Parts: sequence; C-alpha cells; structure tokens
Amino acid sequence: MKAQIGMVGLAVMGKNLALNIRDHGFKVAVYEYAEGVADAFVAVEAENTAAIESAEMISTNSLQELVDSLQTPRVVFMMVRAGDVVDFYIDRLVPLLSEGDIIVDGGNSLYTDTNRRVAALSEKGLNFIGMGVSGGEEGAHYGASMMPGGNRAAWATVKPIFQAISAHVDGEPCCHWVGDNGAGHYVKMVHNGIEYGDMQLICEAYQLLSEGLGLSVDEIHDIFQEWNKGELSSYLMEITVDILAYKDDDGLPLLGKILDTAGQKGTGKWTGIDALELGIPLTLIGEAVFARCLSWQKSERVQAAKILPKRPVAPFTGDKAEMINAIHDALYASKIISYAQGFRLMREASREYKFALNYGDIALMWRGGCIIRSKFLKNIKQAYSNNHELRNLLFDDFFAGVMEQSEVGWRKAVILGIQLGIPTPTFSSALAYFDGYRTEKLPANLLQAQRDYFGSHTYERIDKPRGEFFHTDWIGDGGNTSATTYNV
Repeated sequence: MKAQIGMVGLAVMGKNLALNIRDHGFKVAVYEYAEGVADAFVAVEAENTAAIESAEMISTNSLQELVDSLQTPRVVFMMVRAGDVVDFYIDRLVPLLSEGDIIVDGGNSLYTDTNRRVAALSEKGLNFIGMGVSGGEEGAHYGASMMPGGNRAAWATVKPIFQAISAHVDGEPCCHWVGDNGAGHYVKMVHNGIEYGDMQLICEAYQLLSEGLGLSVDEIHDIFQEWNKGELSSYLMEITVDILAYKDDDGLPLLGKILDTAGQKGTGKWTGIDALELGIPLTLIGEAVFARCLSWQKSERVQAAKILPKRPVAPFTGDKAEMINAIHDALYASKIISYAQGFRLMREASREYKFALNYGDIALMWRGGCIIRSKFLKNIKQAYSNNHELRNLLFDDFFAGVMEQSEVGWRKAVILGIQLGIPTPTFSSALAYFDGYRTEKLPANLLQAQRDYFGSHTYERIDKPRGEFFHTDWIGDGGNTSATTYNV
C-alpha cells in the first residue's frame, strides 16, 4: 500500500506532524533535504508503529522517491521555512506531479504568496493549499489548530487526514475550510497578531503587579494561577504560570535572569501592515509589535535611563487587593479589544479579498490546539452564531457587558502605570480605541478642515447629504480648485 500523504521538512513541526499523522492510522512518507535525516527519524520511531496496525511511516531520499511512494491523487505536505524555500520545493515538485495532485504549505507564509501559488499551480492542473498551523511542538504531535485555504477542489481529499490530526473541542475538529486562495494563511496571520497582543498584555499586567505593587514573582504566580481558573483561562496564561514557578539552579526565579529583548518572525508586523492597507484600526496589535521593537533597543534604553531618569515616585499605598482586581479587569477588557480588532480586520479582508470567511468557525478552530486558545473563544463563537454579520464583537451583548463591568478597573490600572512611569502600551491603546470607537463625534472635523486648508482636499458637511464634498478658500486668494477626494 502506498502512502496517503508525504511530508517534506523534518524540523520540529514536520517531525511531530508526521508522527501525528502516523498515530492516527495514516501511512506517511517523509523527506528531508539533509541526507540521512529521514532514514534516522524513521528508524528511531519504527518501534512505536507496532501499537497501531494500520499505521506506517517510510523514509525517502529524494523528492522523486517521495512522489513515487504516494497514492493518487498525491498529497505533498510541506513544513519548511516561509518564503523562497517554499518556492524552491514547488519548482522541484511540479515536474514530478500529475494533474489533480495536491501541494500543501503548512508554514507561516504571507497570504499574498499563497494567492500567487494557487493561481500559478492551477494553470498547471495542480491544487495548492496554504494552511496555517498553530500549536507549536505539542500541538503538532497531539492536535493543532489548522486553518486550510487555497484551491477548494483539494479539500475533500485532505479533509479526513487534517481533521483527524487537529485538536478537538467538544467533539468538533479545530480544522475547517477557511476560504479560497490565501484565506487560510491570512487567518493564521491575524491569529499570530492576536498572539503578539495577548503576550504583551500579560507582560504589562506582570510589570504593573511587580513594579507597581511591589509583588514578588511567587506572589504574581499565585495571582496568575487564580486568574487562569476564571474568564482569563488560556494557554498563554497557563504557560506564564509555569514560567513564574520555574527556579534556576540557585533556587531563584529563572525569569529574572532572562534578558529583556524580545524577537519576532514578522507575522505580527504583516498583520499591522495589512490593517493599514485596509484602513482598519488595529492599534493594540500594532503597539505589541512596537513594544518588541523597543525591547530590542536595549543599549539605547540603558543609556536613556541614565540621561532621562524617572522621577522618584512614592510607592503604591492603596488597597492592593482592589488594584489587583483592577489589573485583572484591564487585562480582560484589553484582550477582548484585541480580538475585536482582529475579527474586524478579518471582516474587512473577507470583503476586500473575497475570502467569504466564517467567523464562528474561526473561533471554533482557535478553541483548541493553538497558542491563543482561551476560554472566551466560545463566547466569540456564540456571538457569530447569533449574528454572522456582526460588525464588531463589542456590539454583542456578552462583550458589551464585559466592557461595562471592566471599565472602572481598566482605567485605574492605566492610571497606575502613568503615575509610576510604567509603560502600558497595549492596555492604553486598547482603552483609547474603546473610547474612540464609542465616541459619536471625534475631532476629525478639524483635521479635515486642516487638510482642506493646506491641500484643498475638501470636506463633507453635517447639514448636507453624505457624499457631497466642499472646498473653502480659507485665506481669500486660493481659488476654488480642489484636490481629488479619496479615502484610505
């Protein structure tokens, strides 16, 4: 019997996905560019196949051998670095494949690259799937969140495999068809942007508790552990609890010895860039990306701390329990804003790029396996089940109620940061977005008047129908010629 799927790339994710496929009873062929890696991997894992009679994993030493080992239509699943490497393998696979065969890219590719690849391979009679995969090493092996998009004709062939190996919540697989072309990778990109936001929000809560309230790492551990039992329950909170508990060889918290410079791979940046292209305010995720950029300027920050020292501020003397609750509310409310902005971006992208996204299914796919899995994703699923055309999560009764309940504490937490000079870029930007979003009249009337003054960009009037544009000769000798009117 030939293999039902081939895996190209045996780094951490590829290896664990191959094991997951095997463990679910599918025969998988594996290939790695580096000589001997596939043989060694299969040799080590061979003894584990005995527990599942129908499962088998075979090694191949060339792409030709891999392709020859697959049943038709052939499915080649690539888990390789995004960018040129994906095109490298596609170029070498195409001559070996036949009409109707399927190539799957499970890396973090940019959705526009996936659009291009779907179109190019379709012209050659081949099907291409761009699939976001979230869950890290553990998810890859035991059940990830999987977001497939691309050429819909390929879905029926790969669906049994991918839904079997995905995480499951309440019996439902965390893997559904997302949409055509680059829809799967787009949704994964937004997922990663939200991930950036969630991580930064937790870090700001940690710093407010540590520097603002003077709590020890052990005390913060206990607080986060308690929060993880309630509405803030999430994978990221869970691992943060573990990190806070971890001690170095000398018995002291390891966290305090880790350098405060954070890296990134670009998906958060891509999310922000696309939000700007579509004119959607994605302020929290943008601030989370910039916070990582600022963290990387370590030497400049050390110098700035000497040249621009913070003024001495009296330590917090208020009710610590009350402020801990306020920080909890700030974290909860800001987290909801992050998801609200992310889903609003996907709504606009679905319209602009014709993805036809199902937002309830997306929330369902994120409930298990992925890095941003959290308790309130079930509430997001319910919100879109109630109203598929929901324009913003904040319009849903549940989330509107959370905002109302959290607002007082949210403001207290941000004020604490301002008073003590503790940066809270995502808490603060989330609050600013919330205030701006619910403000019926913003000062953009003055902004538009300024644009018309220096650039004759015109403006609309509140006493005239929308769509009628006017220009004023503000200085008396500018004439009546106006610039072209346009919006982002």
